[in-house]
Amino acid sequence: MGIYVFDADYLYELLEEDDRDENSSHDFGKDLIPKITEAGLAYAHPFPLSCVQSDPDAEPYWRDVGTLEAYWKANLDLASVVPELDMYDRNWPIRTYNESLPPAKFVQDRSGSHGMTLNSLVSGGCVISGSVVVQSVLFSRVRVNSFCNIDSAVSYMNLHAPLLPEVWVGRSCRLRRCVIDRACVIPEGMVIGENAEEDARRFYRSEEGIVLVTREMLRKLGHKQER
Repeated sequence: MGIYVFDADYLYELLEEDDRDENSSHDFGKDLIPKITEAGLAYAHPFPLSCVQSDPDAEPYWRDVGTLEAYWKANLDLASVVPELDMYDRNWPIRTYNESLPPAKFVQDRSGSHGMTLNSLVSGGCVISGSVVVQSVLFSRVRVNSFCNIDSAVSYMNLHAPLLPEVWVGRSCRLRRCVIDRACVIPEGMVIGENAEEDARRFYRSEEGIVLVTREMLRKLGHKQER
């Protein structure tokens, strides 16, 4: 599951040794863990033994999110009708830090038209103005301005995209199959996820066609990242 507990001094020593090793790939799972187990200084606890699930026959949830596509898929699965990880399961609540934020708000756009949000997760502090958001995950304090279409997006819109916290999406944007990094300011009218060649030139596009957008990438294109 990727949950580790270390004596701090021992971990620092391992990291320093690994940093000096020119043959190391500097990967925690590939390099450090094997070295620790060979030295006989590791103990393991099977993750399934700690799972509390409403369905005792279901496989314990586990996802490797080490790649952009895996991260994108894991987030969008949470917005599906029957996700593999049930965040609403009272038998196994997820303990995490929660900011004191107002509820998400959905309002009409400047023309007075109402938008639509389907099969999506929209976090606290978000404001969606008359836009279409489909199969997407919007983290906290995301602002989607008028006339946007987000599909399969993650914010950290039709989106299919995760949008990470504090993302600002200007008017008339179209975002599809993308991950928008924290605090990005997407300029008015920008289109992401519809032209593979254009996406690869401006941003990072994976082999599977998922587009990653960061503040630095947008700055290099001449787009200010301060609102």
